[in-house]
Amino acid sequence: MSDCLFCKIAAGEIPATVVHETPTTLAFRDINPHAPVHVLVIPKEHHEDALALAEAGLAGDVLSTAAAVAAKEGIAESGYRVTFNTGPDAGRTVFHAHAHVLGGHPLEMRLG
Repeated sequence: MSDCLFCKIAAGEIPATVVHETPTTLAFRDINPHAPVHVLVIPKEHHEDALALAEAGLAGDVLSTAAAVAAKEGIAESGYRVTFNTGPDAGRTVFHAHAHVLGGHPLEMRLG
């Protein structure tokens, strides 16, 4: 999509600090991190949300990339969180499916 921020990052039109790339995914540092390690993993193709990602058969690619990021960032053994924000109540702001890989210190589990 021509107006999608993450499509532009995947196409190299907007710079990002890339930490990992596969033929189908791109992982880059979040510009507003919420943890010492906060990396976004996107499919290179535009899919609006996690359901569309699963229907396209790319959810496994995104999760495998998230695990590779955790290993590269040194948080695989201590633990990390992978989240997908879907819908307005989740605080989603970019309508291109993406996973957040968070870690680097103990993460609280807050709901509500």
